[in-house]
Amino acid sequence: MSSLSPLVATSIAILGVLLFGLGLAVTAVRGKAKVFTGLAADPDHMLNRLIRAHGNTAEYAPFLAVLFLVIGAHQPGHLALGLIAVATAARVLLAFGLITCPSMSRPNVMRAVGATLTYVTGIWLSILFLLA
Repeated sequence: MSSLSPLVATSIAILGVLLFGLGLAVTAVRGKAKVFTGLAADPDHMLNRLIRAHGNTAEYAPFLAVLFLVIGAHQPGHLALGLIAVATAARVLLAFGLITCPSMSRPNVMRAVGATLTYVTGIWLSILFLLA
């Protein structure tokens, strides 16, 4: 890992902690709520918000980590490093927005900003991957 910049390595680690931490939180809340499969009856229950945050993280974090690794292995410039940092922050922001929102059925600024930044940085990083 010494060939990766500290920012790239830290970003990958943050995505991993986010993914596995949310998975652990889902398991813990399932036990507490005694809902061992599926969703809680209340759509705004913390279990449902955690499941969505974990699922959304599982959808994006692995591919972002691959992009971070490949781009990070090729001595990334300031643009790539900035995109990696913003993409990581976007994933944390989106998960935090899902967990802390009182209802997933209403718009939430953190979710919107996190999702938008994920799309923008993911597309840019994918283009940089093609150019690497």
